[in-house]
Amino acid sequence: MNKIEKMLKELCPDGIEWKKLGEVCNYIRGKGLKKEDIVENGSIPIILYGELYTIYGHYINDIKSYTIQDNISSNYVRVKYDDILLPISSTTKEAQIGKASVYHCEYNSYISGDTLLLSHSQNASFLAYVLNCGWFEVYKMKATKGTTINHLDVNKFLQVHIPIPPLEVQAEIVKILDNFSELQAELQAELQARKKQYEYYRDKLLSFDNILKRGGVVKKLGEVSTMIRGSSPRPIHSFLTNDKNGIPWIKIGDVATNDKYITNTKEKLTIEGSKKSKIVNIGDFILSNSMSFGRPYILKIKGCIHDGWISISNFEKYLLSDFLYYILTTTQIQQGFRQSASSGTVQNLNIDMVKNVDIPIPPLEVQEEIVNILDKFERICNSLTEGLPSEIAARKKQYEYYRDKLLSFDSPCHSERL
Repeated sequence: MNKIEKMLKELCPDGIEWKKLGEVCNYIRGKGLKKEDIVENGSIPIILYGELYTIYGHYINDIKSYTIQDNISSNYVRVKYDDILLPISSTTKEAQIGKASVYHCEYNSYISGDTLLLSHSQNASFLAYVLNCGWFEVYKMKATKGTTINHLDVNKFLQVHIPIPPLEVQAEIVKILDNFSELQAELQAELQARKKQYEYYRDKLLSFDNILKRGGVVKKLGEVSTMIRGSSPRPIHSFLTNDKNGIPWIKIGDVATNDKYITNTKEKLTIEGSKKSKIVNIGDFILSNSMSFGRPYILKIKGCIHDGWISISNFEKYLLSDFLYYILTTTQIQQGFRQSASSGTVQNLNIDMVKNVDIPIPPLEVQEEIVNILDKFERICNSLTEGLPSEIAARKKQYEYYRDKLLSFDSPCHSERL
């Protein structure tokens, strides 16, 4: 019998008490405060709901955004130590709507709208672990509604039953899960250090000076390739199909930031729809001309692209595909894309901007040598089957397994959790 089992047998021999979340916590919604209210030299700490997805983890130990007093109204909501914060809207259900974070700053902050604050008298970290565990996610999804924008139905959410073991048991579970989290954080920090090292050597190997010393030349990207901008059939919903012979419809949402290849799509176009779009082929490159400006992806499928993409093809005489990929991801080229995209009233890249980018081109045998070196670094930093990413993925699965096992107490009202 492990320590927690012994504690449960001693402190609650008749079983764990289960209560509705609304019986355990008081809640209040945030008000006002938008991204535009962030001020570089502000003195008032604020937390925007989107930051709960993108910046903050299980604990909030340091505030990243600030505003000025003039942007704060007297009825705005302040968060204090050990309060729990959850974002209650998102564009996709997969964005971990209702992801719980524990506020662990000694000073108060203000929270934005679409943020739910839970105050309580329990172990804050224990509650947050419960709210983020696997079985609870199922109930959060049942309490989520919406199509384009998803919202957490707070009243329904507060009806979910959660386990309330004695505080001593809560503290012991938190101690175990915090240790797992710390191990993950250490691995993640090591991965970030490796990535910085990789980016340094990539940029050094692909610098103009180094390439020119190795017999390279500098050319405009438009001189050594063909570019087209994508096109969308309108109205798009009229040309979508589930037919197995449909043409893959490549959207921004089909790729992740760290992906190198595009291998599949979520939707397909009819043959007629493909005639109103632009066809791209296996081996072509596509760049986003908005959002993540200039991020390159290599196609492993044939498909159609909409007007948010620029395609690059017919470069094989001068460039190896993988070499071009590495060149386009260098800090210098990416910064150039961002500066070009930000030069107009609307932030986007156009074909002329991309055509006029200078790139260093060494002999093909030098390209192959550089690609082999960078491929090794790339696997260490990004491969899900080897290197640090695979170890982090394994530790994450192990953590989730023990978290859910520790927090899956027998419930007399299991069928009534929601």
